[in-house]
Amino acid sequence: MKALQKLFDSVKPNFEKGGKWEKFYTLYEGHRTIAFAPDILTKNKGTQIKDAVDLKRVMITVVIAMIPALLFGMWNVGHQHFISVGEEATLINKIIIGSIAVVPVLIVSYAVGLLTEFIFCVIRNHPISEGYLVTGMLIALVMPPTIPLWQVAMATIFAVVIGKEAFGGTGMNILNVALTARAFLYFAYPGQISGDNVWVYLGGKETVDAFSGATVLSYGPTAMANGTNMLAEIGGHWYDGMFSFMNMFIGAIPGSIGETSVLMCLIGAAILIGTGVGSWKIILSVFGGAYFMGVVFNLVGGNPYMDFPAHYHLVAGGLAFGAVFMATDPVSASQTEVGKWIYGFLIGLLTVLIRVVNPAYPEGIMLAILFMNVFAPLIDYYVVDANKKRRLKRATV
Repeated sequence: MKALQKLFDSVKPNFEKGGKWEKFYTLYEGHRTIAFAPDILTKNKGTQIKDAVDLKRVMITVVIAMIPALLFGMWNVGHQHFISVGEEATLINKIIIGSIAVVPVLIVSYAVGLLTEFIFCVIRNHPISEGYLVTGMLIALVMPPTIPLWQVAMATIFAVVIGKEAFGGTGMNILNVALTARAFLYFAYPGQISGDNVWVYLGGKETVDAFSGATVLSYGPTAMANGTNMLAEIGGHWYDGMFSFMNMFIGAIPGSIGETSVLMCLIGAAILIGTGVGSWKIILSVFGGAYFMGVVFNLVGGNPYMDFPAHYHLVAGGLAFGAVFMATDPVSASQTEVGKWIYGFLIGLLTVLIRVVNPAYPEGIMLAILFMNVFAPLIDYYVVDANKKRRLKRATV
């Protein structure tokens, strides 16, 4: 570490004011502070708040929390590949095949996103945003493994420029940046981001004839056409136990790279909550809202979507991933404590509502979070306003 510090110190004059690379000082400082504390220290006497936690460390904590989902996603992509070709494989072989599909998506997400951010840092002369440490990982994890890399690049540029920099950069964005990238692809290239056969990495040309990469939420139309319920159709999947509740909880099912495993998401949630980075109120209320809406539809009934058991909604699709890593985004989420409960509950409720009422799009967490991102400031406004009125009423008694 001392050698690295000497290297940074030796080139520092070139980046300081008057140096030949003065324009790129923000890039230098951004990379230096990854390993070392900033040189700028508070010198005035008086009361100070001293804390080792800063934005970079918070972002790194979130990245660490996502690693279980990433590693499981690599294995699962390989696992689904060998299921599709009807072959047995070792753990290592599954991880290798999965890595071949996942790593390029991750590299493109980080490379294109960081390059875009660096360009804006130089143009605007502001510090490098540590926020993309998380965003780059999130964009990759919400993509299907078969997504064309050029689409990942386009979505990343759109998300950084329109979803973030247009609002002023880190801490100013209204919408979750990673979900903005996914929404761009959903509306611009729906054939690659959704459908029956894009959710698994087939890899080979010879696949099992009856193989389908459909997600569990795609069985609604089939159930309606056959006059059965979704559980009956799901149970008839050619691969025995593919969509059992436990297998869906573990995550060994077709889906986007990092969204399939509820178990890995809960491990990530434990890390975020334990370190104080993520809000347990938002996470819990998202699950609560989804379960509540699922129970309401179960009581009403009328079609296979409404009859889909409420507890299955909790392990289906990307609900868990969205609740843990997307809804808890401290920039775009509600900030008040009461607001967090309302914000999360409505996300869960809207997720199931979209799944059931709009079966053409067999998932709802993305649209639900983006929708509530817009309303988060309004929720906080009314919560604060209610607190003011309550206190004023007490003060006049």
